[in-house]
Amino acid sequence: MSPVNSSKERFTFSLSQQGNRILQLIILIILSLVPFPVLAAGLPANELSLWWCIPFIGTLLTIALCPMLLPKLWHNHNGKIISIWCALFLLPLSWFYGTSEGISITVHALFQEYIPFMLLLLVLYTLSGGIFININGTGNVKLNVLILAAGTVLAGVMGTTGAAMLFIRPLLRANARRRHRTHLVIFFIFLVANIGGGLTPLGDPPLFLGFLKGVGFQWTFSHMLLPVLINTLILLLIFLCIDHYLLKQETSTDNKVKVQKTIFSWSVQGKANLLLLFAVTGVILISGLYKNAPTWYVYGVEISLVAWIRDGLLLIITLCSLKLTPAKIRRQNDFNWTPMAEVGKLFIGIFITIAPVMAMLQLGGTGNFKILINIIEHNGEPVNTLYFWLSGLLSGFLDNAPTYLVFFNLAGGDAVTLMQHLPATLTAISMGSVFMGALSYIGNAPNLMVKSIAEQHQITMPGFFGYMGWSVALLIPVFLLDTLLFF
Repeated sequence: MSPVNSSKERFTFSLSQQGNRILQLIILIILSLVPFPVLAAGLPANELSLWWCIPFIGTLLTIALCPMLLPKLWHNHNGKIISIWCALFLLPLSWFYGTSEGISITVHALFQEYIPFMLLLLVLYTLSGGIFININGTGNVKLNVLILAAGTVLAGVMGTTGAAMLFIRPLLRANARRRHRTHLVIFFIFLVANIGGGLTPLGDPPLFLGFLKGVGFQWTFSHMLLPVLINTLILLLIFLCIDHYLLKQETSTDNKVKVQKTIFSWSVQGKANLLLLFAVTGVILISGLYKNAPTWYVYGVEISLVAWIRDGLLLIITLCSLKLTPAKIRRQNDFNWTPMAEVGKLFIGIFITIAPVMAMLQLGGTGNFKILINIIEHNGEPVNTLYFWLSGLLSGFLDNAPTYLVFFNLAGGDAVTLMQHLPATLTAISMGSVFMGALSYIGNAPNLMVKSIAEQHQITMPGFFGYMGWSVALLIPVFLLDTLLFF
């Protein structure tokens, strides 16, 4: 058997496996239509102590430390380790508050958060993996800046996940012969996987949730354009200096590194997936605009017909992409399901164990985090600087979408009032939730996906705290400037 045929068979088998996973997901969703009784309405947040946050903290520390301290164990058993933390939360919860509470929390995490979250990632990952961008040029500074800038702009149109998956492979291919490549991926995560998503509600989940709550599309674009532009230009300038310095070192010591200064041409294959990307955008926009839809309850969790139709259409678009894209294009992209599998395992743990943290945060000034919450108000007026930093720092280590909602509600929860009378507060929440997702690998899902793809290309990526060394040194000064300019 030829190597090409063997590779083709392996890829076909991989797609078959993914098809089975998608089928299982469809079955899981269909099962939720069964009219189970309502068992619980939510966590009794008033009764919870800070001890219930331990499984979530343990999950975060495990994600941070295990790849560095126990890499082999983590690589082979990360799903099992995350499952242990979920069990350490759900079993005591079921013991103290009843089995129905544990089931309710799990169902809520799966059907209202995890499955829609993973479906959106799945369709964007699948579509972008079916688009092959061929750039006739090697990794010189101008080309790298151009790729980062293009990815950042498109992140606001097609989402950070879609843009990150579309541009990371061309960037890595163009720089395949470079010796220093880690900084490329770091800045790519900063810009394409995070900051670029602040341009429109389609860019990042927090802003999309704001759109669903009534924040206007035009409002988001007009108020976020300048912050996104300033942050992008500053980081691109810093990147240009670093990349120029490192490339100069490489060319002076390594004759194998030859820099092509001119981009002669570029081409795109898999254009059907570009049309499907527009379809995804349309599905998400329409689902956000249509509000008068039937709803029903599954284990105390509200299920909307619009959400079902949206998720079903996203599944159909995913299957269309798998069917229409030639296997050759995905092989050229080194496409595989490892990043999706890794993100799926990690975020199911985060979505489940984060429940008590979010419940206590939603109590505001009457909960266990009252000291933290009360400082964001002074004499009844919001302290926008603290809204920016607190929503941002929590988004860097919690899920940024529910964090956005918490601070949105703390600021009043009425989109019209916030847009008209407290625009700086809403801008602070939006900027913090989106921009500071770049502070850690778990701040935004594309961060981990980009890291996984880079490691598959034999790029040595820093560990959890090593990455934070980069983000703190480079991003915190930029965010301090944001504070001075906007708040």
